[in-house]
Amino acid sequence: MLIDNWKITTNYHDKDLSNFSFLITGGAGFIGSNLVQYLLNNGAKLVRVLDNMSNGYEKNLAQFEQDSRLEFIIGDITDKNTCLEVVKGIDFVSHQAALGSVPRSLKTPLLTHEANSTGFLNMLTASKDAGVKTFVYASSSSVYGDNIEMPKLEDKTGNPLSPYAVSKKTNELYAKTFNTAYGMQTIGLRYFNIFGPNQSPNGPYAAVIPLYMNALLQNKAGKFFGDGEQSRDFTFVENAVQANIKAMLCQNKEAFGEAYNIACGYKTSVKELYEVLKNAAESDKEAEIHPPRTGDIRDSLANIDKAKNNFGYNPEISIKDGLEITLSWFKNEFYPALG
Repeated sequence: MLIDNWKITTNYHDKDLSNFSFLITGGAGFIGSNLVQYLLNNGAKLVRVLDNMSNGYEKNLAQFEQDSRLEFIIGDITDKNTCLEVVKGIDFVSHQAALGSVPRSLKTPLLTHEANSTGFLNMLTASKDAGVKTFVYASSSSVYGDNIEMPKLEDKTGNPLSPYAVSKKTNELYAKTFNTAYGMQTIGLRYFNIFGPNQSPNGPYAAVIPLYMNALLQNKAGKFFGDGEQSRDFTFVENAVQANIKAMLCQNKEAFGEAYNIACGYKTSVKELYEVLKNAAESDKEAEIHPPRTGDIRDSLANIDKAKNNFGYNPEISIKDGLEITLSWFKNEFYPALG
C-alpha cells in the first residue's frame, strides 16, 4: 500500500502549542515543510513561513492553504527589512532557509555566503531585536571537515572542506556569540544526511536517497562517487522535526549557545544503502562508479549523547523504517502507476 499524505503521529512537544507563534524560514522546503505540518497538525496558534521558493514547493504545504493559522510569505533572508517584518509577534524561530549542497557551494561560494552567512545574521539579528524566545537553526555535519575521528563529537571539528561547511561553522560562531553577548537562546542542529517525504529528486544538487530512488524506479543506474564504501549516518526527517520541536521548547539554560548532532548514531555505507533501495525497487541495475567529489567527507557517524542529555532528543525512526516510509511516499508522489 502506498503512503499518501504521510504525517508524523507521535507528539514531541510538552507544551500547549496553541499558546505560541512560530516562524519557519525555508518552510516550503524539505525539512521546513515537515516541521510546518507538525506544528499545524498539533494546534500551533500561528505558523509563519518565509521562503524565496528557490528550493521550496507550494505543494508541500497545499493541504493547509485554507488554514488561517498558516501565513505564507515569499521573501528572502538576504533582505534585512523582510527579516525584520517576519519576526514580529513570533515566539520561536526555526531557521531552515539556506543554499544547500557542498558541490553547489564550490561552484558558487559568493552566493553560498550571501544566503547562508549574511542571511543567517540578518535573521539572527532581527530575532534578537524582536525578543524571540528561542532561535533554533540548521547546521550541518559538514562542519567536521577533515577530522576523521569517529563517532563525531560536537567539540571536535576539523578544517572545513567547502564554502558550505564554512558558512555553517560561521553560523554556529555567530549563534554562540549572540548567546554569550546578548543572552539570546540559540540552539544549532548539525543534521546528518536527513531524508524523507517532501525531499525532491530534481535539480543538479539533489540528495543521494531521492536520486537513487528516482533512478532505480526508472530502472536506471545510480552513481557512486568513489568506491561506495563511504558511510553516512542517514537520519529520517521525523527525527529532525523532533529535534527542532524539543530545541524550540527547551528550558534547560545549559543547552543554549551550543550546536548538537542530529542523527541516529548508526552508519550505513552508500553501497549498502543502494542495495536496499535496489531490492525495494525490484531493479537489477548496478551502480556506476565515478571519481570522488571534491569537498565530500569519507565517513560520517554521530555521537548523539549531547542532544539526548541537554534537550531530550531521542530518534524514534530507524533508517530501515524511514526508508520504507520514504520509498512508499516517493512512489505515490512521482510514480503512482507503480502502485
